[in-house]
Amino acid sequence: MPATTLRIAIIGAGPGGLVCARVLQHHGMPAAVFEQQPGADARPQRGTLALWPESGQAALRAAGLEREFRALARPEGQETRLLDRTGAVLARHAAEPGAAGTSGPPELPGIGRQELRRLLLDSLAPGTVHWGRYLRTLHPRGDGRHEAEFDDGRGATFDLVIGADGAWSRVRPMVSDATPHYSGVTFVETGFEDVDARHPEIARLVGHGRMAAFSGARGLIARRDGRDRIQVHAAFRGSEDWALTAGLDLADTAAVRTALLGRFAGWDARLLALLRDSDSGFTNRPLFALPVPHTWPHTPGLTLLGDAAHLMTPLSGPGADLALLDGCELARCLAEAHTWQSDPDQGVRAYEAALFPRSAAVAGSAARALDNALAPEAPQRTHRPPRHRFTRHLHRR
Repeated sequence: MPATTLRIAIIGAGPGGLVCARVLQHHGMPAAVFEQQPGADARPQRGTLALWPESGQAALRAAGLEREFRALARPEGQETRLLDRTGAVLARHAAEPGAAGTSGPPELPGIGRQELRRLLLDSLAPGTVHWGRYLRTLHPRGDGRHEAEFDDGRGATFDLVIGADGAWSRVRPMVSDATPHYSGVTFVETGFEDVDARHPEIARLVGHGRMAAFSGARGLIARRDGRDRIQVHAAFRGSEDWALTAGLDLADTAAVRTALLGRFAGWDARLLALLRDSDSGFTNRPLFALPVPHTWPHTPGLTLLGDAAHLMTPLSGPGADLALLDGCELARCLAEAHTWQSDPDQGVRAYEAALFPRSAAVAGSAARALDNALAPEAPQRTHRPPRHRFTRHLHRR
């Protein structure tokens, strides 16, 4: 089937789905992206992504967007400090500028999530993204094609449907029985604004990258989010419904603050300030993950990428970075199949053959990192900062 007649639908306008569409278009292959959000700015995305050379940066380079990325990127502080509950520094790892003999993580360029999304959207052909289109169901046609039915009543038939629609993917059930499970760990997020001017003590505590303090089944993790903001996560093991069990209204900032300070009672006052003095409210984020490894039998006309394929816990799991690589590699495999005038299904098979071991290695590492960080003997088992390197698992073309 010639590539010009191949109808490709990408469900989800996250980084992985958008870079997949861009690389396909870069190779002369059209694709349509369907996103349930009503528009690009409907839900502004906060946070900064540090992209690794062999994954996220490589994907943007393959998409022909390296120059634009460099113009937007800024150095992302990679210093990591590990503390105990008394505030004593157990380990400090500085960024590695490239000099021989250094052992810290390398300096990485960072880009805001919203900036990355805008960069990718602006690179696509007009009309590529169809906003406000929620996938209701997929109907197999029996010939490898699927009819997509959306909540607005409209439908269309596609030769390939790519599930890039995140943790609770609507495409995943068509290829896999796996569903995300609660990891047993919850993060409660808060943050500080204009931190260097308004909260200099917090700025000094966190430094220019990330600070983590652990004790048993609890942890406080803080990281620079751009130049003047610090994002904080209170991490603890417990029920997914911990707040409901405690009779706590998560919208009651003062009550949540009091409850968290109680959970971390006995910790050093400098660490407790991360909860006591934060500027923003609190967002409850129970951590879910897919089984490791997560694979599926090859299903003609369907595949997955990003969190839809390998949802993992975030402590050391480079989710967006890996999603960019997934989207790029899938598009390149499809483009290669087109170049050799072979069945596009062979491109999907090649992509999945590389995806499964790569994602299993990274997701397994992420699960172990979270388990070690919140182990009874922590922080003794967490002296080294998470390394997001997974070069040996990459699909080299």
